[in-house]
Amino acid sequence: MSSVVEAVYDEVLDRNPNEPEFHQAVREILESIGPAVEKHPEFVETKLLDRLVEPERQILFRVPWVDDNGEVQVNRGYRIEFNSALGPYKGGLRFHRSVNRSILKFLGFEQIFKNALTGQGIGGGKGGSDFDPHGRSDTEVMRFCQQFMTELYRHIGEHTDIPAGDIGVGGREIGYLFGMYKRLTNRFESGVLTGKSLSWGGSQARTEATGYGTVLFAQRMLQTRGADMEGQRVMISGAGNVAIYAVEKAQQLGAKVVTVSDSSGWVLDEDGIDVELLKQVKEVERARLTEYANRKPGVSYHSGSKPWAVGGTIALPCATQNELTSKDAKRLLDGGVKVVAEGANMPCTPNATALFQDAGVLFAPGKAANAGGVATSALEMSQNAARASWSFEKVEQELTKIMHNIHDECAQTAEEYGHAGNYVMGANINAFLKVAGAMTEQGIV
Repeated sequence: MSSVVEAVYDEVLDRNPNEPEFHQAVREILESIGPAVEKHPEFVETKLLDRLVEPERQILFRVPWVDDNGEVQVNRGYRIEFNSALGPYKGGLRFHRSVNRSILKFLGFEQIFKNALTGQGIGGGKGGSDFDPHGRSDTEVMRFCQQFMTELYRHIGEHTDIPAGDIGVGGREIGYLFGMYKRLTNRFESGVLTGKSLSWGGSQARTEATGYGTVLFAQRMLQTRGADMEGQRVMISGAGNVAIYAVEKAQQLGAKVVTVSDSSGWVLDEDGIDVELLKQVKEVERARLTEYANRKPGVSYHSGSKPWAVGGTIALPCATQNELTSKDAKRLLDGGVKVVAEGANMPCTPNATALFQDAGVLFAPGKAANAGGVATSALEMSQNAARASWSFEKVEQELTKIMHNIHDECAQTAEEYGHAGNYVMGANINAFLKVAGAMTEQGIV
């Protein structure tokens, strides 16, 4: 990094102690954008980088609620409204015991650039709670969501901040959150949350969008080398929304997906993952992957390890941050991997990313490869604004167009700055220039 950029990073470390995930996300961006900063000295003069790494607003609040046994529980709620230069804050809510300020700041910071890449006029934000919905009854989840919204509602709105789902927040949670928002505000403001049910303002293909988009980006990378998804052997981590629909789209395009994983372990299915069985186990029953293995002959279950050593040409990490280490990267390289596309947010450690790039693997960072979810959320907002409902085919067509545009812009920017084929460099510089241009034109605010 240049001395100017290094000074900004040092200031981030000083002002945000004990936030390693946020430090990692900031460093990954700053290491890439040096060439763009050198071309634009005005960014240095106006302290644009200093402003960029500081959230516009950080909201922390208490969430007391009562469980089914009558016991009072207390969780923390957060919303990081990071940057609104390109539009209202947009980003998911995560309900998981691991949630803290560092993780949400990392996710919110990443969201700025991911949203910029979509070209849809949305800023970056993220939020959530250390509440874990797993093992909780529907009524407990409802009570928590209602209490969470009694504070959050005053900070959001379709022209201000539009949350969506993330880990632990699906259609059930979005419904409870919206119901309380409507009651508190006396407004059916359907554009205030995305990921809604189709019957009251949701979009076709929103559930599938992140997983589909990751595969579409990987396919576009393959096409630059005269290949496609047909006949590829694919390894996927995760078994949530992103992973399930990455499996579905990859197999629609002729690939064979042989692994998925959850927090307990992973399965190897040499016949190809049965998507309908996976949906039944994970979406309907909310059960562990052991149930998948128990119900399908020939499937092996592996506890306490990762699915990266089975060999294959494409790896799609779709679970959580920093899940894929340098040790895992070496196993993937030994197994013949040619393409890695991040379906989760920052799932590869910096050392793993470097190993893939040094080996000439086509590597797509999450801010580009998994932008399909937020892109389709923006399409949902467009439908809400027009009180319209698009077909699945139309939404998927728009999603495909957006993912191809993101790929092509990243590739073009990387080449323009002398790093052809480096999608990390291309994505970061392209998104940074969009955000920095808007911040410059809007003044010191």
